[in-house]
Amino acid sequence: MRILLVEDDQRIVDFVQRGLKAEGYTVEVARSGLEAITLGAEGKFQAIILDLGLPDLNGRLVCEHLRNSGVGTPILMLTARDTVQDKVTGLRSGADDYMTKPFAFEELLARIEVLMRRGGAEIKPEIKEFRIADLILNGETHEVRRGEAIIDLTPKEFALLECFMRMPGKVLSRTRILEQVWGYSADPLTNVVDVYIRQLRRKIDDDYDLKLLKTVRGFGYKMDDS
Repeated sequence: MRILLVEDDQRIVDFVQRGLKAEGYTVEVARSGLEAITLGAEGKFQAIILDLGLPDLNGRLVCEHLRNSGVGTPILMLTARDTVQDKVTGLRSGADDYMTKPFAFEELLARIEVLMRRGGAEIKPEIKEFRIADLILNGETHEVRRGEAIIDLTPKEFALLECFMRMPGKVLSRTRILEQVWGYSADPLTNVVDVYIRQLRRKIDDDYDLKLLKTVRGFGYKMDDS
């Protein structure tokens, strides 16, 4: 599934692109309105995430141009403006949905899935269970097991573990973990990641010979069974 992300803020580009790629989407980025019009007209995307504030044309004009050109791709408009009039203007320009910044990635993902279903796109089935060695996480029941033992996690610990188990063997920096688990607006100077890593290790690793959650010095953390 291909998504066009139209955004000139690199921080938001990194946050959204990483999250969507982790969910299995292919993401192409346009950093200006003119580039968005060119790419959007190709008709190869199943959804467009369109920022309202672009350096050349604003998102409303981009949206109007695409609609007037016959482009029917579902469009989710992003903006820091949250008045009712701003939302109405965005929707009347042809956007299918409207989302204000800052936002949680989980909500963005859910809105994209809804738009794709409305547009007739086939949504890939969500993976419900993840496994690394004898550690199993079930995303539907929110149950975590290591071997025969059930591990009790807080919601944030569960989200952190799921982040690692979706990308086994990949090194995740503290910044990326903050983006994925706490949202892109989280303070990058906070030590909350290290605190939760310690808590998670205590629950999933301390009582077992095989350690799954590992520190990669100078880079971040990863989870694998090597």
